[in-house]
Amino acid sequence: MLKEAEAGAKTNDLCRKHGISQATFYNWKAKYGSVTVSQARHLKTLEQENSKVKRLLADTKRDQGDAEGSVGSKMVSSQARLQSRFAGIRS
Repeated sequence: MLKEAEAGAKTNDLCRKHGISQATFYNWKAKYGSVTVSQARHLKTLEQENSKVKRLLADTKRDQGDAEGSVGSKMVSSQARLQSRFAGIRS
């Protein structure tokens, strides 16, 4: 699509033809305008790999938080919590 724009096609016509907004077209042009096809493929694989790594990191942090929370915290009922907060006020 960007090649069509470089060849002289009008932006409005291209956007209508491909079903995208002009803002999307210009975002893509800014991101991929000077990129070759092989570079774009490489960028896509890197972005996919990055998202997988981020997901794994988030899962690991969540699992560590769950493990720490179950060992170190004690369960307190809401009634007990209220009593401990207002214990000093009543005396």
